[in-house]
Amino acid sequence: MNCNKMFCYQCQETAGGKGCTVSGVCGKKPDVAAMQDLLIYVTKGLACVTTRLRSEWKEVGKEINHLVTQNLFITITNANFDKEAIICSIEKTLAVKQELIGHAADILGLPEAAYWNGDRAEFAEKAKKVGILATENEDIRSLRELITYGLKGLAAYSKHANALLQDNEELDTFIQRALAKTMDDTLSVDDLVALTLETGKYGVEGMALLDKANVGAYGNPEITTVNIGVRKNPGILISGHDLRDLEMLLEQTADTGVDVYTHSEMLPAHYYPAFKKYQHFAGNYGNAWWKQKEEFEKFHGPILMTTNCVVPPAASYKERLWTTGATGVPGCKHISGEYGERKDFSRIIEQAKTCAPPEELERGSIVGGFAHEQVFALADQIVEAVKSGAIRKFVVMAGCDGRMKSREYYREFADKLPEDVVILTAGCAKYKYNKLPLGDIGGIPRVLDAGQCNDSYSLALIALKLKEVFGLEDINDLPLVFNIAWYEQKAVIVLLALLHLGVKNIHLGPTLPAFLSPNVTNMLVENFGIAGIGTVDEDLKLFFGAE
Repeated sequence: MNCNKMFCYQCQETAGGKGCTVSGVCGKKPDVAAMQDLLIYVTKGLACVTTRLRSEWKEVGKEINHLVTQNLFITITNANFDKEAIICSIEKTLAVKQELIGHAADILGLPEAAYWNGDRAEFAEKAKKVGILATENEDIRSLRELITYGLKGLAAYSKHANALLQDNEELDTFIQRALAKTMDDTLSVDDLVALTLETGKYGVEGMALLDKANVGAYGNPEITTVNIGVRKNPGILISGHDLRDLEMLLEQTADTGVDVYTHSEMLPAHYYPAFKKYQHFAGNYGNAWWKQKEEFEKFHGPILMTTNCVVPPAASYKERLWTTGATGVPGCKHISGEYGERKDFSRIIEQAKTCAPPEELERGSIVGGFAHEQVFALADQIVEAVKSGAIRKFVVMAGCDGRMKSREYYREFADKLPEDVVILTAGCAKYKYNKLPLGDIGGIPRVLDAGQCNDSYSLALIALKLKEVFGLEDINDLPLVFNIAWYEQKAVIVLLALLHLGVKNIHLGPTLPAFLSPNVTNMLVENFGIAGIGTVDEDLKLFFGAE
């Protein structure tokens, strides 16, 4: 197996549906990909040490847990392209690991990653030997990557909860134990399948932790009409997923004459009651992440990327692009701030004051805010609509958007849905159809947006509530179908969480993950009914019968 070249297949847009080997479709260069591979390797080595320490009943500090999840978050698709920042994370992780390993009573029998402690001059050569292709058995490799990608998604959700001072020691312990197990050559395919499903179990717990953190800090999301036009003041555009960053930015921009707009996955911030007090919280600008180069150019003001998904910027607006948290783009300014610290956004605010107001892209508004508590409040109305036949089925169309033409399937699918079908959505996949004139059913909008990809937990709770209300034994007996678009690793943990909850017959597109080997794919098909998508007309007939 050739480990000396770039190989990455963690996202849906991977080259040829097989793997990026020259440069990432995302814009990631081979040297950055190599350092990300090495960061994952040394993080797994650290996890082997922390797992051994816990087996000896020794405490692992919260700061170590945060380091592990931060490292995983850094390597998520479209999060960090800054090679130097990644190298610094590798060096920090190695230093922490060396200190911790000295506290273990027994350090024998650990994987090589637990002992390796090279310096910067050795990083490039080591990275060639520890990437994805270092695991030769195709099925073992497939399952190890599936678990690792699920853990990356879980780490992202955990980091958002951490930003709101919420932690779950059991969750962090599992993440590290699971990372360590992906280095264990004694584990069989069956062992790794079991670990994959256990990852889904903790995926549910991770999303519950984040939901608790968000609701505790900002209130339950509520039905909200969001402006998609612009005002006449200069603005700051905030993208990504981190609500705590948004809160700090809104506090610091109050009374400055600078408006704040959300972009892409930050749209659902408008649904939280706590943010509605800010008069300068202007609305949502633009669409999903992949249209950045066109839309950021026209915004004119600075853009703050709080998490993925960032696209390497055009030179024309690069000096207006700022990063924070796990994100990084070489040549762009980074705003630091650790767990519990108040970040200083004064420099980005001062830049905004010198910029022209945003150029109008569109006018009007969109409606969202249908997270679990809001839908529960409508439960009687929804149940009556189902019983009367006004609503025939719900279709879960959560997940991610992307630039591939094949994703137009989801716009066409939504547009052609029978008029008695309601869409449940979360994530940026909604930008394919949330501005279509789909109307409502007895006052219930036909697109119920629960929020970010993080908020897919709401969709699971809604499904479980409907199961309870209708008195069903099996969640799969609900008038509910799953047609999910995926792109990156947070969608992977959502999928694993749904499998843990017993959901079957999920359709996943626009293509099945390249990291699933034929045997692993067959296992998912046979045990869970996982399937790809067909044509729009074929799938409409499959889900809803002949019209």
